[in-house]
Amino acid sequence: MTETRGVKMSSNTIDTPESGFTVAPITVTHPEKVDVRAIRLFRDPPWLLRLTLEGDRSYTRVKVVRAAPLSHPDHFIALLDARDEEICMIDALDDLDEETRSLVGEELDRRYLTSRIVRVLSVRNEFGTSYWTVDTHRGRREFVVQNVGENALWLGDHRLLLIDVDGNRFEVPRVDDLDKRSVALMEQVL
Repeated sequence: MTETRGVKMSSNTIDTPESGFTVAPITVTHPEKVDVRAIRLFRDPPWLLRLTLEGDRSYTRVKVVRAAPLSHPDHFIALLDARDEEICMIDALDDLDEETRSLVGEELDRRYLTSRIVRVLSVRNEFGTSYWTVDTHRGRREFVVQNVGENALWLGDHRLLLIDVDGNRFEVPRVDDLDKRSVALMEQVL
């Protein structure tokens, strides 16, 4: 047992002489393996995601994140509590019921907003910074990428991810599906 500023501390409790009571530390135990059929996600209020593990416990604030966002975007989905501690891991989105999969998909789309590039209109490079004008599935976008060597990630032979200076993601699912002019413009920078 150690004493710090009049508070006796052991590995499990804190004794406060002023109040005469013992405070046990708060511990959070998350299940290691959860049956996906026990997961119930819902919004209450509409902007807040909540989780109940049937027959076990509930969480009032839940975050949905990808453990491997680039290599396995539809697998290894982590549900985190308000303190960013893992509640459980979902091996594959296909394992979830339709309603839960829809809520998880909404949260992932919000967290990992990625625009898919369908055409490159212009690219210019100035001192390691490239300026892009592209058409995406969400409309025309202009963005800036610093240090293309670090912020242009090849996710396979034909899949490219660009991350701009604001952290926005722009994906080319298959470079070889772009028109020849788009490919030629990209080759100038990449």
